[in-house]
Amino acid sequence: MAGGGKRTTQDTQQNSDKVKEDVKKRRSDQSDVPTSLRQEVEFLYKLTMPEDFYTFWTFCTEIDPKTPSDVLKDTLGLQLVGPYDILSGKHTSSKKNSDVNYNLHWRFFYDPPEFQTIIAGDSRTQFHMGYYRDSPEEMPAFVGTNEAIKGCLITPAGDNVFSSVKLFATKKLKDISDKKTVAAIKALIQKLTAAADKLGYSLEQKSNSMKRREKKAVTKSFHGAGLVVPVDKNNVGYRELPETDGNLKKICKAIVEAPTDDVRMKAFAPIQEMITFVQFANDECDYGMGYELGIDLFCYGSHYFHKVARQLLPLAYKLLKRDLFAEIIESHLANRRKEHVNLLDA
Repeated sequence: MAGGGKRTTQDTQQNSDKVKEDVKKRRSDQSDVPTSLRQEVEFLYKLTMPEDFYTFWTFCTEIDPKTPSDVLKDTLGLQLVGPYDILSGKHTSSKKNSDVNYNLHWRFFYDPPEFQTIIAGDSRTQFHMGYYRDSPEEMPAFVGTNEAIKGCLITPAGDNVFSSVKLFATKKLKDISDKKTVAAIKALIQKLTAAADKLGYSLEQKSNSMKRREKKAVTKSFHGAGLVVPVDKNNVGYRELPETDGNLKKICKAIVEAPTDDVRMKAFAPIQEMITFVQFANDECDYGMGYELGIDLFCYGSHYFHKVARQLLPLAYKLLKRDLFAEIIESHLANRRKEHVNLLDA
């Protein structure tokens, strides 16, 4: 958006640090999850999972070997879902297994392709946690949370699942008065802290790697998590939209609330003009512009914008060489649902 953030170039030191962190997150000597099971998760999702995904599963199995997915249920109201359903074997017992597109499994209404749900909470607000990746080829930049009933906002909650669950537990403590529950949550927090310290995971809500990424984000976007695209030394890669976030939301509101189709068509004029600007931007390799407009329209949530989002986002992702995200957004827009996101639920 206009005024959405400065364009930045790739910094050699930042890249070096990123590589080191990715290597650390990929390490496979900290968890006892079999290689075959890891390969199955990554085959079904077409994504490489970070090591904290597996070490957290090991952490939960040590607490309850029989039902590790439900370890957080009684104390925090959270359940391990999504790719954890593969580790628990739920996909093998479901009659629907052969028909499931796993990148839509536990994909909530406002989840962009970058977001992969791993933990679900209160069904009344559709609270969930997930990994957020800037590219399918990269490890997650952070773990985010969203409440789909309330809207598209993604709140960063650390760069690993230990951090996000600890932050959630600490916040929940403030709302609990029952002494037994308080004691159970405090005991869980101690275990999480000890495990994270042993494994070398940050428990900060905003780790150093997240702060560096924040500086590279070219704009916040409607979901607030920021968008990262390659920008070269000549500032080629992104150009701002001609409207601020606030103005674009007003345009979207006018379209959605238009009393007639004729009024709605007229209200669409600024969007059509921006699409023309995007086409010029794409010709000049500023692929981030179409990416931003597409994400914002997707995040606004109205079906009136699905056709335009389908026009903008798959192309933007392909131009950015993020082909899996193009596949995910096409599938999601074709089957975007507000309920029944657990596709293994027979």
